[in-house]
Amino acid sequence: MKNLTKEEILYFLNSWGEEVTLPKTLEIKFIDVDIENETLTATMPVQPKVHQPFGILHGGASCVLAETMGSSLSNIFIDVSSYYGVGTNINSNHLRSKKDGIITGTARFIRKGKTIHVSEIEIRDEEGQLISHTTMTNNILSK
Repeated sequence: MKNLTKEEILYFLNSWGEEVTLPKTLEIKFIDVDIENETLTATMPVQPKVHQPFGILHGGASCVLAETMGSSLSNIFIDVSSYYGVGTNINSNHLRSKKDGIITGTARFIRKGKTIHVSEIEIRDEEGQLISHTTMTNNILSK
C-alpha cells in the first residue's frame, strides 16, 4: 500500500470495509500518512457515545482508536497481497480525562521487522496534551 499516494491511502483507510465497522461507528477519521517518516494520524470526536458513566472518554474507546491506527500503520507498510498485520498485544495508559472535543492520535513504529511490528500511539487533545499513550504489537501473517 505504501506505493499508493497519500490521498489514495487515506481514502482506502477511511472507506475500508463494506459494513459499518467499529472505527466507522466511533467516527475515526484518518487525516494524514507520512510515508517517509512512517507515521499515521487519525482523529475521533469525544461525545456521549464514547463516554463511560462518569461522562468522560471511555478508556476502551481510546484503545479502539489506538488499535485501529496501529493495525492500519502495519498494513500500510507490508505487501498486503501476501501478508496482513493483526494486533496481538496492546498496552494503554490513560493519562488525562476528556469530556468533549476531538482527540488526535499519531502512530509510529518502535520496531518494524518482517514478522512483528511494535508501534507507539500517542493520543492528544486540541491543546496538545497527552490523553493516552499506547504500545501495540502486530504479528505479520502470510495470507
